[in-house]
Amino acid sequence: MATPSGPIELVLLDVGGPIYDDAVYRDALLRATRELADDEIDEVEFLAAYDAQRQRQSGSLRSAIAERFLTSGDRERLSALAARYWDYSTDALYPDVLPALHELAGQYRLAIVANQRARVLEALRRDGIAEYIDVWAISEIVGVEKPHPAIFRHALDETGVPASRTVHVGNRLDTDVRGAQEAGLHTVWVLRGEAPPEPTIEQLAEPDTSVRTLAELPSALERFPVIAP
Repeated sequence: MATPSGPIELVLLDVGGPIYDDAVYRDALLRATRELADDEIDEVEFLAAYDAQRQRQSGSLRSAIAERFLTSGDRERLSALAARYWDYSTDALYPDVLPALHELAGQYRLAIVANQRARVLEALRRDGIAEYIDVWAISEIVGVEKPHPAIFRHALDETGVPASRTVHVGNRLDTDVRGAQEAGLHTVWVLRGEAPPEPTIEQLAEPDTSVRTLAELPSALERFPVIAP
């Protein structure tokens, strides 16, 4: 865990998991896998493989599914086809998101840092999220994906806020928590979506703190110690 060197000023938010239900992408991945597979894909078997990869919190879900049900060489075809079916409806928005953003916006600058296509902005504007966001770091637009530190640095450069006063909020250890820590940020792990079904004690020790809903986020941020720089 990082040791905070000052008050938190900037909160970075992932999209899938913290804001929208990751079941949308899971279902898109299942649909794409079924279209590409030679044999029928049993949903129970698919979900078991999906959950096993979530539990590992290391490596690509798409690669794991391709290797299990297709071939490792089908990873790019699977990714491209799943992306065609990956659109967030209003129903996919978690009900705790807008109230939490409304509360956070009065205290922090907010940014989106997400491995997403550019068209996710349409959903974020439609659902009233965009009005709270100061900076966007969408991977398809920035040209780099988490966990690469450059996507986090993009948000820092745009806001002028140092990493020591920034928290990243995401639901994966490999791309969100570890990636943000590599960039020098503090971290909040959201235990839903692509977070593991049963987090281990060791996994829970990796972020600065964890929450199960965004309703818990404002109070979690207030508990970060404030140490004069």
